[in-house]
Amino acid sequence: MTADQVAKHGTTDVALIGAGTMSATLGALLRRLQPDWDIQIYERLEGPALESSDAWNNAGTGHSALCELNYSPKTASGDVDITKAVSVNEKFQVSRQFWSYAVENTLLGDPTEWIRPVPHMSFVTGRDGQDYLRKRYDKLAGHPLFPGMEHTTDFGELERLVPLMARGRSPEQPFALSHFAGGTDVNFGALTRQLVKYLTRTGTEVHYQNQVKDLERNTDGTWRLTVANRHTGDERTVDAKFVFVGAGGGALHLLQKSGIPEIKGIGGFPVGGQWLRCTNPELVEQHQAKVYSQASVGAPPMSVPHLDTRVIDGKKGLLFGPFAGWTPKFLKMGSFMDLPSSVRAGNLLPMANIGLTEMGLVKYLVTELAKNHGARVDTLRDFVPSAQDGEWEKVVAGQRVQVIKPKPGGRGGTLEFGTAVVNAADGSIAGLLGASPGASTAVDAMVDVLRRCFPTRFAEWTPALEEMIPSLGRDLAADPTLFTEQFERSTRTLKLDQKV
Repeated sequence: MTADQVAKHGTTDVALIGAGTMSATLGALLRRLQPDWDIQIYERLEGPALESSDAWNNAGTGHSALCELNYSPKTASGDVDITKAVSVNEKFQVSRQFWSYAVENTLLGDPTEWIRPVPHMSFVTGRDGQDYLRKRYDKLAGHPLFPGMEHTTDFGELERLVPLMARGRSPEQPFALSHFAGGTDVNFGALTRQLVKYLTRTGTEVHYQNQVKDLERNTDGTWRLTVANRHTGDERTVDAKFVFVGAGGGALHLLQKSGIPEIKGIGGFPVGGQWLRCTNPELVEQHQAKVYSQASVGAPPMSVPHLDTRVIDGKKGLLFGPFAGWTPKFLKMGSFMDLPSSVRAGNLLPMANIGLTEMGLVKYLVTELAKNHGARVDTLRDFVPSAQDGEWEKVVAGQRVQVIKPKPGGRGGTLEFGTAVVNAADGSIAGLLGASPGASTAVDAMVDVLRRCFPTRFAEWTPALEEMIPSLGRDLAADPTLFTEQFERSTRTLKLDQKV
């Protein structure tokens, strides 16, 4: 190479693409496991956590299935299936354990900057709703991972617990409320920034306004990244032994460019989000909870309405939604060409099939796009009967790209609403696709990446990982003593036992 070429070329052990929650979590884990490795982060924007991890771009729910009814669906027989609820709760406990370790070992600073205690509640109306929520409560209340859950159909209790939802509501209207005092509100943006600070002070370089434009496998199995400085336009290349694509909606394009066979046939469908926000202190003080209800008939799981207390930068507010928006962008600050440029010969049929088979989603999007501000506030009145149009403002949330996977045999596609890790067979590259529960289960997802991509090292790393995550590899639901011990520990360490 010439001197100029050398100046525009570098090497690293680990390249993390995107400075959001996922990359920051994986980087922190690797820094503890391999402090001698060189780690580089490439972020296309001017700072960390400015897309999906930003506080106003997500609901901030510590997704633990305490209140989210889509994780405990009603079955065809009329029963309630809590399998997904238990799984999501287990994964959130992994996050709590790692965050506790991180606070205790000064990876993270003051936890009150990014996590607060907020009760989680489920609310339904009508006799059918009451029947469903009672069955759900009966299943969860006796489960080791859901201790202390309570349930009521008493209007006086509704007035006491969530007075804003009771005001203007008829006491004669059938309703039910399940509630759990130990829920959380999480500012994932602030959490990510603390993790990135830890990484930078321990030697990680973070390159802002640097966009990875291309990925190409070298003959020795490493990866060559072409990185463009968005400010100057200069390009350089970096060879990395391991690449993680934690670029949110931008992950699909980069994984496609890598050419790994594991991404073949996978597509993405973007769904934007909008919220109604209230910062009127008088109203905010009348609602101290995250309250989830049921999606309307035919609507997708991501449309579950909820009224949330949010604590962002020390300021309380209320958030209601989500209301869907639509744009072909895969990122909030992306391109209108994101969707069309993601279409390949291998994923064209699965993506086209979704348009024909997911009519509930299509109808939901059309209905949502037709709503004006007054119609959105009218939807809010199911939760807050006394809501006034002028008390709430619209804010735009982050973009979500739902994963479309081909069906076995190549006959059509399926739309998936969770998160999915995609990795090359040799473990040299991995990426995360999908949306909720997302950031809440980032630690579990990144441990999965380590297990998949570093199989020969994982056994060596296990003792250190067990120090960070005491329940690693164990079923918390089958070990109530361990669950209680770790839940109480994280409650103390994360200051969730303090009144705010």
